[in-house]
Amino acid sequence: MSNSSRPSPAAPPASASRTPSPFDHGHTDDLMSFLAASPSPYHAVANAAERLEKAGFRQVAETDAWDGESGGKYVLRGGAIIAWYVPEGASAATPYRIVGAHTDSPNLRVKPIPDTGARGWRQVAVEVYGGTLLNTWLDRDLGLSGRVTLRDGSHRLVNVDRALLRVPQLAVHLDRTVNADGLKLDKQRHMTPIWGLGEVAEGDLIAFVEEETGLAAGEVRGWDLMVHSIEPPAYLGRDEELVAGPRMDNLLSVHAGTAALTAAAAAGSALTTIPVLAAFDHEENGSQSDTGADGPLLGTVLERSVFARGGSYEARARAFAGTICLSSDTGHAVHPNYSERHEPGHHPMPNGGPILKVNVNQRYATDGSGRAVFAAACERAEVPWQSFVSNNSMPCGTTIGPITAARHGITTVDIGVAILSMHSARELCGAKDPYLLANALTAFLEG
Repeated sequence: MSNSSRPSPAAPPASASRTPSPFDHGHTDDLMSFLAASPSPYHAVANAAERLEKAGFRQVAETDAWDGESGGKYVLRGGAIIAWYVPEGASAATPYRIVGAHTDSPNLRVKPIPDTGARGWRQVAVEVYGGTLLNTWLDRDLGLSGRVTLRDGSHRLVNVDRALLRVPQLAVHLDRTVNADGLKLDKQRHMTPIWGLGEVAEGDLIAFVEEETGLAAGEVRGWDLMVHSIEPPAYLGRDEELVAGPRMDNLLSVHAGTAALTAAAAAGSALTTIPVLAAFDHEENGSQSDTGADGPLLGTVLERSVFARGGSYEARARAFAGTICLSSDTGHAVHPNYSERHEPGHHPMPNGGPILKVNVNQRYATDGSGRAVFAAACERAEVPWQSFVSNNSMPCGTTIGPITAARHGITTVDIGVAILSMHSARELCGAKDPYLLANALTAFLEG
């Protein structure tokens, strides 16, 4: 199939500071800006919401009564966002077309009592979140981000985007067998970042955060803070056909889904289904939370939308029966140094287009019918696509796809973009693939 000739759903001008290359296009430049501006799930949903607002969407509070008016709406809850567009003339039983994604990435998160240290070093106590590649956090300049909760219950975003912390690796002189035997890291003893010298004082870190965010001393009563690499995303390779950056798993899909939803909404009354973006938190640790895919958030939002349009439980059942979800998450590109770990007949490549993810044991939710839906969307968008299945000797991970299918009875298809270094502090994808994914998602939502 040929590459898409349609305009990108998000195509600002390319940066003038960089020489254009054959793979230089506005959507990927915009993705890189989105990644850099979204060091935590809370920043990611705030940035997605800002883009939706510019496209005419409006936020609705879960505690308010909802109206059945047409147009774009969204709900924010913690690190999750559900957004949808109701076209003119939509009935209560109109089915949904959903792009599902997640906002969280494996990293190191600040503990409830954060101030610690040893031997004259001041450190920050952290807990390992998700299945991160621990070694990728070593000897890397780290910032601090997330949100704090204030005395009145409101939240404030935090982003200290400078070299504040570092997890130092033991020198080879003190670990002579590291290159022969491999690096062995204890999550409790070896992953505590340093952030200065001196005596440990209780309350220092939160006092620092209050000062950085312009808050009065003692104003912060709770926190959800994490570290992030401050190295910005960058094009990579002789011809810049690759992109290296943080949190591609899975902000790449959140960004593409946001762009696709705003593009689909522009079709207005021509839509025959209701396009939805569902970006959840906590996928990396099982999705079992009030903002995770295994919680009630998506089902509640969709049901309330049906009821706000005058529907009954019967209309809700009809709408859900006709609904399809594309669960968009990153997948594995074939690794040139470890190709034996991959299924011999399935070698997804960067810039080969989005991948269809299949696992007959339902780690992915795709079946033959779902394949047909995805293939049709890619055909309409003139986007190439690839297939992924795991080596039988290497069990695959999973996504929000099977959870969404089982919890809501919704036909679900698992797709994504092929990357290397998944769950690293810095991942790698093809520079063209984010654009191709966004176009395929737009065609799906418009369908």
